[in-house]
Amino acid sequence: MQVMQSKEIRERFLKFFERRGHAIVPSASLIPENDPTTLFTTAGMQPLVPYLLGEKHPKGNRLVNVQKCLRTDDIDEVGDNTHLTFFEMLGNWSLGDSDAKGGVGAGYFKKEALAWSYEFLTSQEEGLGLDPARLYVTVFAGDDPSTPESLRTGAPRDEESAEIWKSIGIPEHRVYYRGAEDNWWSPGENGPCGPDSEMFYDITTQGLGDLSPEEFQKADDNQQVVEIWNDVFMEYEKENGKVIGKLKQKNVDTGAGLERIAAVMQKTDNVFDTDLFKPLLRAIEEKAYEYDIRSSRIVADHLRAAVFLISDGIIPSNTDRGYVLRRLIRRAVRHMDTLGFADTKLSEFVSTIADIYGKTYSNVLKNIGIVQKTLDDEENKFEATLKKGLSMLNKIFTRVTGLKQYEDGEDIPIHQPFSGKELFELFSTYGFPIELSIEIYDEKRKGILLSPLTDVQKRKILRGFDLENRKHQELSRTASAGKFKGGLADHSDATVKLHTAHHLLLAALQKVLGKEVKQRGSNITPERLRIDFTFDRKLTDEEKQKVEEIVNEWITAGLAVVRREMPREEAEKLGAEMEFGTKYPDVVSVYIIQDAEGSIFSIEFCGGPHVSNTSELGNFKILKEEASSAGVRRIKATLE
Repeated sequence: MQVMQSKEIRERFLKFFERRGHAIVPSASLIPENDPTTLFTTAGMQPLVPYLLGEKHPKGNRLVNVQKCLRTDDIDEVGDNTHLTFFEMLGNWSLGDSDAKGGVGAGYFKKEALAWSYEFLTSQEEGLGLDPARLYVTVFAGDDPSTPESLRTGAPRDEESAEIWKSIGIPEHRVYYRGAEDNWWSPGENGPCGPDSEMFYDITTQGLGDLSPEEFQKADDNQQVVEIWNDVFMEYEKENGKVIGKLKQKNVDTGAGLERIAAVMQKTDNVFDTDLFKPLLRAIEEKAYEYDIRSSRIVADHLRAAVFLISDGIIPSNTDRGYVLRRLIRRAVRHMDTLGFADTKLSEFVSTIADIYGKTYSNVLKNIGIVQKTLDDEENKFEATLKKGLSMLNKIFTRVTGLKQYEDGEDIPIHQPFSGKELFELFSTYGFPIELSIEIYDEKRKGILLSPLTDVQKRKILRGFDLENRKHQELSRTASAGKFKGGLADHSDATVKLHTAHHLLLAALQKVLGKEVKQRGSNITPERLRIDFTFDRKLTDEEKQKVEEIVNEWITAGLAVVRREMPREEAEKLGAEMEFGTKYPDVVSVYIIQDAEGSIFSIEFCGGPHVSNTSELGNFKILKEEASSAGVRRIKATLE
């Protein structure tokens, strides 16, 4: 196998499929066009969804490109051998498996897709020239009785792909069947989806040889074999998390990560030792006073992602895409501090990234001045915050680990836990990002051989933060004359109805977005209700529509609204929602919304008043959804 640079990998991929009738299309922006469901382009197929659903593409049924993508789901894993935020995805597509004319321009399906995948991976002349003896493939196993309801597809075991692989030359014992968790692909809760077939390559020195299914799984877990190709056979459609049937056409969607392929072709066990990162890491490490491989990789990854985001028109802010960019920049600045940088700025490394990518993505080169200025402005804003925040974190850390610290001759107490109150002070006083505080604190614990924070401990700290944030909001809010408990402006019929709808809305939000959604504020007038709730992003149109539908279903169902008094502990055991910051008596009033069989749809600590049955409410309608504060969203809604 020859060593191949990333530029040649891109070129070979595009030319290979162009020779097989595919039109080359340019990479779309990282900002999705006409797609409110996601902040960024996260997969190569995302810009093509309308065409996968049946709309005709102007360049025909066969397409190929290299697509810029960005994902932050695994941001905490960046710094290991494979995880990245920004990456390039090689992709080729068939839009429809055939047409009446057939021929070169016609769509295709499994037979052609798998054959060409194998040919590109193994061909010395046109492809990558990989060793066929080091290839393993997986196919969809279909549903079985043990498949969880959330992963059921209704699709059969993919014997067809397995037979095609055997006919191509992959030994039968190297074809592994896997369930939906591994071999079913969809872009999310809605859209085109289907079974896939993945190709893995053995990157060990000696070679693993034949593997049993259990041995293959272990090799995958240990990253001795790496996934380098994925053919998705999109012939199904997903709606609200469930497969609802077949599409009107069959599609093929290929995905292959350039960085992973570059690692294989350049004979390294990680994506950072490739030509896509080496010059940047070398420049960073030359100016660093302290060497830390993880911090160097994080700076390189986050800076590269920030450069592409700014080049596509995103600027740092406190909401949506701008917040993600701000988080990436500030996280990179923090790791620059770990590396001991004194007077070096992030912007000084932009030219190195432009050298790597300028000929492939011209906007990176074109916007280099804007990128540098944006980075400098954001870094300058954060610099003072970082120093003050780190100083306070150090004081907190010395206390909670039992180490004494002296300031103005006064002992700081020891053995007190890191609290949500301190987290809120860092956030409100210094503007120090919540997740960054916890991350730094956790790293400091590991540095002196303390165990890292558990998920339970982190949730406790965040609950404490929410409590302090709630108190702050209450103190800041101007008292309104004649204001009723629970945020009600009055006790008119309209307001009381909206109060009951408010309970249904919170329950529906938890059903759609997850039980971690909690109320953080409320205001109800005769015209509308308002709820503030914990959630870290804008709701999609589909999510808002689903919430509306659920509330209206419960209204139509004619559910009983029942008030009960019970011991506070009993209400807590029942899972009754409560307002943070409120001190409840030993006996509390609880409102339960339930059907005739006793199934509970909503249960909250509340003093009322409410209607007696949801059928009295009318049609529920969301008017607006927006940001309220960091990590808190706001919905205004009404009854028609």
